Amino acid sequence: MGRARGWGGGTGAARVVGLVNVIEYPWSPGAATGVGSHPGDDPLEAARVVFGELPALPYLPELPDRGVGADMVGRTARLLVDMPVEVQPSGWRFTDRPGRDMARAHDAMSRDLDALEEVAQGYSGPLKLQVTGPWTLAGAIELKHGDKALADPGAVRDLTASLAEGVAAHVANARRRVPGAEILLQLDEPGLPGVLAGTVPTASGFGRLRAVEEPVATEALRAVLSATDAFPLVHCCAPGVPFGLLRTAGARAISVDAALLRRRDEDAIGETLEADVALFLGVLPATDAAIPDLKQVAAPAVDLWRRLGFPRDRLAAQIVLTPSCGLAGASPDYARRALTTCRRAAEILTEIE
Repeated sequence: MGRARGWGGGTGAARVVGLVNVIEYPWSPGAATGVGSHPGDDPLEAARVVFGELPALPYLPELPDRGVGADMVGRTARLLVDMPVEVQPSGWRFTDRPGRDMARAHDAMSRDLDALEEVAQGYSGPLKLQVTGPWTLAGAIELKHGDKALADPGAVRDLTASLAEGVAAHVANARRRVPGAEILLQLDEPGLPGVLAGTVPTASGFGRLRAVEEPVATEALRAVLSATDAFPLVHCCAPGVPFGLLRTAGARAISVDAALLRRRDEDAIGETLEADVALFLGVLPATDAAIPDLKQVAAPAVDLWRRLGFPRDRLAAQIVLTPSCGLAGASPDYARRALTTCRRAAEILTEIE
């Protein structure tokens, strides 16, 4: 096994002894985290919940309930350099100059970062940021006079370069606000399997956009993931996660919904883990539901690990437990309990024999 280069080594970092080297991750063994979104519209309260319930691996919460500009697409579109967007009846669209919608998006992010800075004062350790990946973004934003950006390879290249520049600035801003943080950068790519399969609808909805070839998809992801030295991970809460593609693109962790994994995925998952890539495993529903006991919550990780036959002492370091997706659709009480449960279930992973 190799060594994860350029990351890890921080206080409490997970250390996995391999056949030759030691692999280090930014989080401590038995860590849990969340995917990103939260219910409500109070960024300070959301940050307090995250840092209170997930002290080993907190993240910058997203609050889409605030409306335009706080949603998944608008929140990341504000990072694009020299590519302003606006909301039309059909959704987000590129425009000639920034307007009210971008102003709202910038204001929402500023408030989020202010809250983060206040709550994380004196914090030292891993901190996760989430942005929408280039392929999901290209499948959601329309060109000024045409179809979705995904239909135009030149537009996708421009979007990718713009996003990479904006993401680098975003990570640098977070580091200035929380100097002790070791940043993890999560690209949210729920649309990626559809992009690869050619199932993304055209703007009219009457057709499907041509499938993107894997090497092209890989290069765009690599460009954004490598724009900063933050620890790179990709979240995909859709069936058909392309594990091999994400590894090749440079992801050092892959975040998935355990309920969507199938036995046929296990060879690809095993190769991913063998390559020292961590697995962020979604083990609780993202909306209000009965929460099972801790052993049941941890069971998908434990059972998967045993089926794959990996050494027990790698489990707690290489698997991080999360809810299945963002918690924006949950009640505030459930969101808090889900994070608490993930944290406590992850602790069990350190005790598995």
